[in-house]
Amino acid sequence: MVLFSLVASHSNLDLETVARLSAGAAGVSADVVAADNDVVGMVTLATCNRYELYAQARTADDVESARSSIIAAVSTHTGLTEHQVSNALATQQGPAVPRHLFAVSTGLESAVVGEREIAGQVRRALSSAQEAGVCTPALVRLFQAASKTAKDVGARTALGSRGMSIVSVALDLAAELQDVPSLAGRTAVLFGTGAYAGAAMAQLAQRGCTDIHVYSASGRAETFTASRGGTAVSDESLPAALAGAQLLVGCSGTDRQVPAADLAQVRGEGAPQLTVIDLALTHDFAPDVADLPGVDLLTLETVRQAAPAEQSATLVEAAKLVTDAAVNFEQAQNARSLDHAIVALRRHTMSVLDDEIAKIRQQHGCTAATAEVEFAMRRMVKQLLHVPTVRAKELAAAGDAESYLAALDALYGLKVEPGALEAAADSKLGAQAAGGREASA
Repeated sequence: MVLFSLVASHSNLDLETVARLSAGAAGVSADVVAADNDVVGMVTLATCNRYELYAQARTADDVESARSSIIAAVSTHTGLTEHQVSNALATQQGPAVPRHLFAVSTGLESAVVGEREIAGQVRRALSSAQEAGVCTPALVRLFQAASKTAKDVGARTALGSRGMSIVSVALDLAAELQDVPSLAGRTAVLFGTGAYAGAAMAQLAQRGCTDIHVYSASGRAETFTASRGGTAVSDESLPAALAGAQLLVGCSGTDRQVPAADLAQVRGEGAPQLTVIDLALTHDFAPDVADLPGVDLLTLETVRQAAPAEQSATLVEAAKLVTDAAVNFEQAQNARSLDHAIVALRRHTMSVLDDEIAKIRQQHGCTAATAEVEFAMRRMVKQLLHVPTVRAKELAAAGDAESYLAALDALYGLKVEPGALEAAADSKLGAQAAGGREASA
């Protein structure tokens, strides 16, 4: 098992490039894994300010070629050159992979430190990969450990206790710009119907904004409002909704933008002050919207700069928990690296034992004496295997699996291929995923 990740986020890249990378996120994992190359599994984490790919290569020697396969697929889906994609995605290997993902899941790497939404996005990334049949047991363990770390940090520190998120900070800024204590009684138009739009809808309602219109270019507004409230608007009714709105919130991230000219056309003289919050990476509103009179434009970059800082003591405490969790994950993964060798030794030893017992039964029959001999021999073999099993786990945890494998070869002539059990588990998982897709077809 060799995990590595390719990371592009607001902390190391401009959001426009992150948006272009994310544009082709949906098809990359399936294409790469289906190509039967050195990538055996992949999970994609694409949010409003990050695009991260977590992958599993067959062996450490395959990581570079696996990375190249992913780069090529991202290039194909985004239209960016392979050189651009390669420069944009930073590669992480070894302990850096869980350490980064755990920090992301807890909100330590977010534009608004301690935000709540990211933990759910991490869980959904894993679920999507499992549903698509492109995940592996190692990646499942990685993402489940990330979710557990997020829960532990939330329970044991004050990080995120204020309930901050990108949406909440943006709405706070909107209230300040409109010089009101809250958004109660304001009329809003929400663009988008995804998970992020759902979070925005909940925040708007929580702040007393009950007159909310929802627009979806894909036609899902009716379904969205049926479960969350608000009024669905169509292409025909959108101009009227825009004309009377005091707040526009963009979360759709489609290729369609509201131009400044269109917004100016529907907003006549005496139109209320308007705050436009554009939280979509690919932008739901043209940048020149900010030039319109009576209109303020807030973007992800604006929100990131305005986000309040967490107390340093809380950040240190949360970072310590993340580091400890990453170390524990690495040790647990190392401990599993010799499971296949332990199984091979047990099978070899038990095979020899079974052959000897078969000879005794052939000579003496199934007598009470034969049963006693068999019981004694099995107990002896179990005791003899105890120390090799313990030593295997100790060496694996210390990262020295090679010594154990060399010893098995020297002492027993057992040539064990690394990762045999992991590969078997991957095959089983793939078969289950395929079966699930066939059943749902």
